[in-house]
Amino acid sequence: MRYQLVIFDWDGTLMDSESRIVACMQAAAQDIGWDPLGADEVRDIIGLGLPEAIARLCPGIEGERAQRLRECYAERFVAADRIPMAFFPGVETGVARLRANPRLQLAVATGKSRRGLDRVFMANGSGDWFHASRTADETRSKPHPQMLEELLSECGVDVEQALMVGDTEYDLAMARAVGMDRVAVTYGVHAPERLAAYEPVFSADRFSELVDWLHD
Repeated sequence: MRYQLVIFDWDGTLMDSESRIVACMQAAAQDIGWDPLGADEVRDIIGLGLPEAIARLCPGIEGERAQRLRECYAERFVAADRIPMAFFPGVETGVARLRANPRLQLAVATGKSRRGLDRVFMANGSGDWFHASRTADETRSKPHPQMLEELLSECGVDVEQALMVGDTEYDLAMARAVGMDRVAVTYGVHAPERLAAYEPVFSADRFSELVDWLHD
């Protein structure tokens, strides 16, 4: 194994949550009377922290209305959680293969809130898969590299022995900023050509391809 720490994005990399995020954000905008949001607009901000996503989606939105949009989105998303979201094919078996290596640590770096990540950890028992995690509301949002710096420190791993895996340019830009190797997964929200601009060391069309590559 060439790495001691593999850090995963969550939405669009491990979990197939794109359609739910889009639908909940569009509904929340309607709830507060904001202009309709296009699906492509919402897809483009998946991976950012919620305040940063709203600022990009709704330029000029005032603070009180932005807060209301955040609340409505959270309400919509929690309500939708009655129907569990699925992991992408191969994630559960692939992570199990990685966890079998006692010299490898796994972590999560996500634009979700801590409450949101913990909720999904509890819903499917996946919290035990990871040695550490960072969310956008407890550090700086992607693409700033602070969450990666904190994970490196917590796990006691040098940046040269760590890898970031993500489906958006925010993930890869964050890793590049700190000098970390990065893998692009092309089944998520950003197009492969956008991801290629950040010079990933590998691109995977399926999660199983990533796991096989890590074991080479």
